[in-house]
Amino acid sequence: MNMHVPPKPKKSPIKVVRNIAISIGLIALYVWAFATIEIPWGRIFSERTITNFDRVIPKLFSPDFTFAEKVMEYMMETLFIAFTGSFMAAILAIPFGFFAASNINRNPFLNTLGKWILNADRTFPEILLALIFVVAIGPGAFAGVLAIAIHSVGMLGKLYSEVIESIDMNVVEAMEANGANKIQTFFYGIMPQVIPEFMSYAIYRFEIDVRASTILGIIGAGGIGTLLVISSRNRNWDEVGMILLVIIIFVSIIDYFSTAIRKRIV
Repeated sequence: MNMHVPPKPKKSPIKVVRNIAISIGLIALYVWAFATIEIPWGRIFSERTITNFDRVIPKLFSPDFTFAEKVMEYMMETLFIAFTGSFMAAILAIPFGFFAASNINRNPFLNTLGKWILNADRTFPEILLALIFVVAIGPGAFAGVLAIAIHSVGMLGKLYSEVIESIDMNVVEAMEANGANKIQTFFYGIMPQVIPEFMSYAIYRFEIDVRASTILGIIGAGGIGTLLVISSRNRNWDEVGMILLVIIIFVSIIDYFSTAIRKRIV
């Protein structure tokens, strides 16, 4: 039985030229980047660098398990910072999400203002906010909580507004046509549609905030980052290895359970 294989489609000359131009552009970009960075290759491959690696890396992979109790104490503080900040943001982001949703807030000026507020909030990274709060209220976990909460409000508010804009407005209109007031429409027509995705995004944000909280202690905002700075400054690389091991284990566990929970919710 003869099988007829369809002929290969001819490549368009325009696409060929486009692909070549893109390739040349990428190569030129990489060449320009490496040419202007001025990487100190001599220092990177120097004898001193190799000696430092030989001294540090083996200790990082030989964690000091006698240090585990203290590391766990700081890690729990990190989890509390992340959870408190995420919980505050998950609640505070709800009104901002409705304010920025175009199908709920139909005033173009106010709707645009709501989106700008969320965009401005997301502009500042957690570590910058933590630095501001450490200076304003002093070092400690509370500064980390505020930094996590404020930054997460911008991120969750944006996600919440997109969820609200995708709801079935026919349900809302049907309730209003049957005489439901604004409060009834909100609690029985809108919230049941958005709560599952709100919870999913809040849990996902908690994952991210746990990772962010681990470095806030570097600038004095509490958590395991504080211990990491102390151990690294004292050149206790076996303690640093223990800290990194605990961070990896906790983040992996949280990611696993967070993914499982979100799959059940949505």
